[in-house]
Amino acid sequence: MSLRRSFFFNDKSIYYKYYAPLEHSLKKGIPIFASKSRKMKAENNSQKDNLHPRNLHRSRYDFEKLISNCPELIAFVSINKFGIETIDFSNPNAVKTLNKALLQTYYNIQNWDIPKNYLCPPIPGRADYIHYIADLLAESNNNQIPETPHVLGLDIGTGSNLIYPLLGNSIYNWSFVGTDIEQKSIDNCAKIIEANPNLIDSISLQQQTESRFIFKNIITPEDRFTFTMCNPPFHASAQEANKSNSRKVSNLNPKEKRNENPVLNFGGQNAELWCNGGEIGFITQMIYESAKYASQVLWFTTLVSKKENLSSIYKILKKVNVISVKTIEMSQGQKNSRIVAWSFFENPNSQKHFF
Repeated sequence: MSLRRSFFFNDKSIYYKYYAPLEHSLKKGIPIFASKSRKMKAENNSQKDNLHPRNLHRSRYDFEKLISNCPELIAFVSINKFGIETIDFSNPNAVKTLNKALLQTYYNIQNWDIPKNYLCPPIPGRADYIHYIADLLAESNNNQIPETPHVLGLDIGTGSNLIYPLLGNSIYNWSFVGTDIEQKSIDNCAKIIEANPNLIDSISLQQQTESRFIFKNIITPEDRFTFTMCNPPFHASAQEANKSNSRKVSNLNPKEKRNENPVLNFGGQNAELWCNGGEIGFITQMIYESAKYASQVLWFTTLVSKKENLSSIYKILKKVNVISVKTIEMSQGQKNSRIVAWSFFENPNSQKHFF
């Protein structure tokens, strides 16, 4: 099953759980959908200052530009009561088409798609992770961001969307190995690569055949990775995920009747949102395994959604004799998270062979 946590595409709650923080100020009124001829959009260049300075999505989406590159998006564009052009983020087809347009317009990714009921990532937040890794690598490279295919990243739980390798290669020309425990996700990623021949030599895929492991079976004795990255499962059980989702729906839309058991349609994607031990359990396993590959990876990194997990993470890192630890704060709308990075090298700046 896929490890990546993101948006379910057949559940209205995806809007409240993830995209609502981006559109919270716009969702106070019900969107008024434009006619096929589309109304003139209101000019609004407000900046999303909490995104990374190099993030291409700090301004409102330029729907005119997006539609010119992906005409099918026009069917989903609306004008809300404030005169701002937007889409209905509770519509899974609208969200997927927006992602397709963003990837095609800004990252030259053609024919991106994901299977029905699989998870769709928010492009701005995913791009931020890539940009902050670039900053981290610059600190180990004489303050110069390495924009070369010699940089090799390992994406743990790439899902069916392959989003981190796609962004990292497009923005910084990095190479990637994408892993997942679900064969169907790997197969869809292969289709994305086949649709973009320039990626064939830059992104490879590998299925993790034992779900209890993270790096074992993936990192071979000959491998040298510049960094690893992961967006780990958040919850410890399906019930916990359901309760959290219901609470967020209620908080963000008080008029909607609270549902203590919202339909998440987990299907075969349970591990996208939860695993035994939750986020801290998954990251704990990752840290212990990382010690076995200490000389083969310059920087191990992971997203950490729950701030209260940091103290435990730092204790485990100390226990396995990590030398360098960095915590990088991130935010998107009202959602705050952070990247924790660790290295077993006393002086990461001297490890030029990783670049």
